[in-house]
Amino acid sequence: MSDDKVISLGAKRGKQEETKDDLVYCSFCHRPNTQVLKMVQGPGVNICSECAMIAVQYLILNDRMPSAEAQQILDAFWGKANGS
Repeated sequence: MSDDKVISLGAKRGKQEETKDDLVYCSFCHRPNTQVLKMVQGPGVNICSECAMIAVQYLILNDRMPSAEAQQILDAFWGKANGS
């Protein structure tokens, strides 16, 4: 498994080291890391880039306006994503 494809945000507790052949599944859509762009691992939960974007879009639309700090993060992300 590529370090670029799966990003771990939490320390693994009580697990053996994963091998390159291990699949990581999104806790929301259940797709494996081989079928998504990126996968973020947390303690006992995983989320793929597509589900993360859906969640972010829902939260922004639900609240109508992100906080100034959240908006700065979004601007920085989209600036990088668009090559700015």
